[in-house]
Amino acid sequence: MKKTSTRLADGRELIYYDSRDDVVRDAVDPRPLDPVATASRIRHDRLLGDSVAIASHRQARTYHPPADECPLCPSRDGRHSEIPAADYDVAVFENRFPSLAGDSGRCEVVCFTSDHDASFADLTEEQAALVLEAWTDRTAELSQLPDVEQVFCFENRGAEIGVTLGHPHGQIYAYPFVTPRTARMLTSLAAHHEATGGGNLFDEVVADELADGRRIVLDGEHWVAFVPYAAHWPYEVHLYPKRRVPDLLALDDAARTEFPQIYLEVLRRFDRIFDEGTGQGSRAAGAARTPYIAAWHQAPLHAGHRGDFALHLELFTIRRTSGKLKFLAGSESGMNVFINDVPPEAAAERLREVASK
Repeated sequence: MKKTSTRLADGRELIYYDSRDDVVRDAVDPRPLDPVATASRIRHDRLLGDSVAIASHRQARTYHPPADECPLCPSRDGRHSEIPAADYDVAVFENRFPSLAGDSGRCEVVCFTSDHDASFADLTEEQAALVLEAWTDRTAELSQLPDVEQVFCFENRGAEIGVTLGHPHGQIYAYPFVTPRTARMLTSLAAHHEATGGGNLFDEVVADELADGRRIVLDGEHWVAFVPYAAHWPYEVHLYPKRRVPDLLALDDAARTEFPQIYLEVLRRFDRIFDEGTGQGSRAAGAARTPYIAAWHQAPLHAGHRGDFALHLELFTIRRTSGKLKFLAGSESGMNVFINDVPPEAAAERLREVASK
């Protein structure tokens, strides 16, 4: 991997990640951009104990532009985008409309490929491995910022999720606090450790799923993918390295090598689960891609006993069946009590049925 860091016209950082060492990245951003002005502020909810980012400047962000005006495509034929180069492998840049900025954290955009019409599931294993390297490098860099407590790499895909740019991309949030979801995991982890005299809850969850077997989707040498026992979403898969590590930086070479194989297969199955009649074949031509959120969970940077936390990726879709979405209504949004219409065992069985040949 070759990494090249440069600056956009308004001073934001742009980093190219290339699979070849001989690539030269010297294209200059000629756009007459004003410096980025953000109004991001963190407010603490005294009743719930969590934090909310107030970011009114995001109202002006780019919203569903036509493909020929996509800001994530390379700059070509006189049209200048966020990527000055005419082509790229993986590109990462500071978000122009960040939810978090300054002492309130940092937000970055990760462009997985220059191909506007592709998706992560369309990447080759080599391309997916390069994205993993970019996630890892950005985690390392962002972890060095003085106000950052947790680094979160994720992808939103599909208009149903709320995605406003169709180009295949993800984001990275560097939070100045530990997120509520992670804090709850840490609380459960500590309670289990005390109750069992030193047991690790993450290890037990993975071991129990492997022993049960009904919810296993893919079982590799270094990774396992399963639908969790208490899945919140209709189709939800958790992907764990079998050797527990706290973050992306701690993955060994064997796990890095196998990850693209496992993850790409899971994503491709997600694209098949609602394609009626396709069976084990490829995604039907013209079929809508399954909307999803893919979220990496990494240990907070300054958590006590952070080595007890288990890096894992959670992938889920808000679609519950063909043409129907799972909405977060009264119980979910009002009380954070999820109601799942699809039994986890049935979801896992369906994801096994659509395996690649």
